[in-house]
Order: sequence, then structure tokens, then C-alpha cells
Amino acid sequence: MTSDSFSAPHIPVLLDEVIEALSPVEGGIYIDGTFGAGGYSRAILEKADTQVIAFDRDPDAIREGASLVEKYKGRLRLVNDCFSNIGHHLDALDIKAVDGMVFDIGVSSMQIDRPERGFSIQADGPLDMRMAQTGLSAEEFLNNAQEKDIADVLYLYGEERQSRRVARAIVAARPLTTTFQLAKVIRQSLGYRPFDKKDPAAHCFQAIRIHLNRELDELKDGLQTAERFLKSKGCLAVVTFHSLEDRIVKHFMREHAGQTGQVSRHQPVIPQQNPVFFSKPARPVRAGEAELARNPRARSATLRAVYRTETPFSEDISRPDTHIPRSRRQSA
Repeated sequence: MTSDSFSAPHIPVLLDEVIEALSPVEGGIYIDGTFGAGGYSRAILEKADTQVIAFDRDPDAIREGASLVEKYKGRLRLVNDCFSNIGHHLDALDIKAVDGMVFDIGVSSMQIDRPERGFSIQADGPLDMRMAQTGLSAEEFLNNAQEKDIADVLYLYGEERQSRRVARAIVAARPLTTTFQLAKVIRQSLGYRPFDKKDPAAHCFQAIRIHLNRELDELKDGLQTAERFLKSKGCLAVVTFHSLEDRIVKHFMREHAGQTGQVSRHQPVIPQQNPVFFSKPARPVRAGEAELARNPRARSATLRAVYRTETPFSEDISRPDTHIPRSRRQSA
């Protein structure tokens, strides 16, 4: 994507459905937790006379969003930070509550489409994968980590059942410096053939990226922030792209809406002890045929939305833990 990306904007997945869930109101304040190319922010600002505070840890996204800041004349504020830190910035701005939040989880098209960022298996580039462009790179991690640690990452975040085999191959092939080198090692270790339906390099790249960027921890922190800062009837809309993310969002929304799961009919009914911070979650939404035809990336996208109840937030209240579900046991 070129520097004029905002003159021909990337359209995010499930855009109409997200805006319908948020239902922007005049004078409202909205949080775009994952600004990217600005698609959700732009749509919110066009829907009503609102303010948007948008976050992105990637400095490229913030720099390239400057034209939108100028266009909307004070209605859009960009913050170069992780969305887990939304609360800190709202406190600094003395904003007590907002009308809606949207998170589009995972890597953005802007990052995937730039080989030099190292996210894609489709084009050769340096082994980077850092969303914020700081901290430990994929090259540093893969060339220095213990074999067991690499295997654990592939297993937990990529659900790769033969993660030990892949990790051994990675260690044996060191040093690795490019995405094509890493993809080749992964494919050879698992016996991938070009006509196979799924490329194992894809979910192994996903696992490494999630680990380096602490994506699942960021997601959990962002969800907790929504609980604190959303107004009554304010909407939390989250778009995910793989099962690990979606399970975290689904469990969080259900648990914080008081849906603790089905108990045995032989057990006594125990009254709900935890306060209910969200309404019953809406049914998950996925892309229709028209959107899939325009954007194949939307095929794996799931939108989940909930609305804040009137229950006041308190730091003293015990809350359910939004855990990362365990994967099945791996094989060698």
C-alpha cells in the first residue's frame, strides 16, 4: 500500500455491520482501537457529528492517517499506542465514558501488503513481524530462542500439533533472515505439497506474530477497558479473524453478561454472584457473499457485539478471567 492509501481507502471487513451495531449518535465519542487505514473511523465520522479517538501501535498507520485528521477538523484524534492503554489516555483527557468501541483484531492489510514488514508468506522480506516496529523481531526470536520455547509458541498460538518437529527444523536451519527461508523450512518439515489445501506456514507465521506482539494479552486488556469506559447502552464491537481470538471474545462477552455456561440438571441452581456489565451478546455476524467476492480476507472474519448495562464499574469487583483456551496435546 502506498503513501496515498487514504485517497483510495482500504475498506475494512464487515463495515456496514459494525456501523449498524455502533449506531453512532450526534455528539457521541467513539474509540477505534485498531485504526489501520482508518476505515471504521471514517465511517463513524461520516455517519454522525461525532468524535473519534483512534489508536494504533504502528507508527506508519498514525503517520498516514494525518490527512484524515486534517479532513475532519478536530473530530479525529490519533494516538500511537496499543489499545490496551486506551484507559490511560482517556484518563489523561478527562473522558469518563464513551459511546462505543470497535476493535479489528490481528494484522492489518497495510502490514501484510508490505513485504518489508515481514508478515506475509506470499512475498519475500525480512523476518520482522513487529506491529509497533520496536522490540524483539521474528529474526531475533527464531535465531536465539530455545527449541522448546519455539515449539510452545507454535503449539499455543498456531495450534500446530507437530510443533516440536517444526521447531527442530527451525533450529537446524539457523540463521534464518527472510520470510521465504522460514516458510520453506516449515513446509519441508511438515511435508507440504503445493497442491495441499492448507499451507502450514500460514498458521506458524500467525503464531510467531501473535507471540511477538502479545496480541492475545492486548485483546484481553482491551476488552476489560471497554467494561470500564462504555456508557450505559454503549456498544463494544469486535472483529476477529481466527479461533483463538474469537474464543477469547466469546467467553468474555458471555461471562460478563452473566452467562456462565450450562450446569448439570442434577446440581442446585446457584444465583449469579458477579455483576452483569453487558447485555446478552448478539449472534455472531459473518460476511455475506457480496463482501466475500470483493474481499477474500473477510472469509475468516467474525463480528461479535454487546451493549453495556447500567451496572457501575468498580475496581473492587471480582471479574471472570478471560483465559486463553488450551489446545490439544501436540505430537512429535
